[in-house]
Amino acid sequence: MTLKEFAKLVGMSPTTVSRALNGHPEVNEATRARLIAAARHHGYQPNAHARFLATGHASTIGCVIPIGGRNEIVNPIYADFLAGVGEECARRRFEINLTVVADQDQPDAYRALSSKGLIGGVIVQFPRHDDPRPALLDRIGMPFVVHGRVTGHDAPYTWVDVNNRRAFHRGTGFLAQLGHRRIALLNGDERLDFADRRRAGYLAGLAEAGLEADPALMAEGEMTVAFGYASTRRLLARPAGQRPTAILCAATMIATGVAQAAEEAGLVLGRDLSVLTFDDDLAYYANRAAVPVFSAMRSSVRVAGARCAALLIDRITGLRHDPVQELLEAELVLGRSTAPRPED
Repeated sequence: MTLKEFAKLVGMSPTTVSRALNGHPEVNEATRARLIAAARHHGYQPNAHARFLATGHASTIGCVIPIGGRNEIVNPIYADFLAGVGEECARRRFEINLTVVADQDQPDAYRALSSKGLIGGVIVQFPRHDDPRPALLDRIGMPFVVHGRVTGHDAPYTWVDVNNRRAFHRGTGFLAQLGHRRIALLNGDERLDFADRRRAGYLAGLAEAGLEADPALMAEGEMTVAFGYASTRRLLARPAGQRPTAILCAATMIATGVAQAAEEAGLVLGRDLSVLTFDDDLAYYANRAAVPVFSAMRSSVRVAGARCAALLIDRITGLRHDPVQELLEAELVLGRSTAPRPED
């Protein structure tokens, strides 16, 4: 069904219909609501080119997904992030374009999206230290929002991040208050900015508790069950008196691997070994029983995805011009996996 056909069907001009369905403020809300309901009833959906002509901007958000030996595209954390982006896009009548490229091809991918003109802006994900993408996007004039932050990028830009440093500082301090003195860290890839901030928070928590950092109790890698399992087996193989009594995990997937390795070793979480995880409140890895399986520093990545999309759409549509920074805080939730340090 074309715009003209739909406009004739509802008895209004094509211009009014187009403006109403594309969010123009001069159309009153009662008319807009009636036309949206009619469009849904009759299955009318304006195409991307028509929306571009009506609004002067592309109503599509781009997500460039780098594949560099990691599994972002099937990561449940990223799936929940995209769900949040999608919910906000649906609410604001925007679409999502996913582009999967090799790590080194990202600059060309952003330039191609910009030159085609059908992407209104992009969400930058998995930022690293001194990440060159914000500067590149500024140069080519592409609106963007960063999920996370880029240490070393001094120009103003819009970002949404969780306070990773504070969460891991607080988490380490919580374990220290339970009497733990050998606290291990199983972190994400520390080339990524969020993981570097988590390590900094962990080290600050140890220092505040008067504990010495031991490199043998720290590991970084892809946030998978396999990484948590293998790392825990290595930690538990250390001589008595050198094994950790508590493990701080960067993701629920890692904590699941820790639990598997601990069970194989005959240990009970919350009695013989304490585990505290960062919990993104995931749909697939839910940790929301009345008493959760894992004690966790909880922050919804789905909410972060929705906020990234909202801020980017505001920028694309001209509702916001100045950079916005939103720092979300993680909530400490007690579960069955933490307890005071067992007697040596």
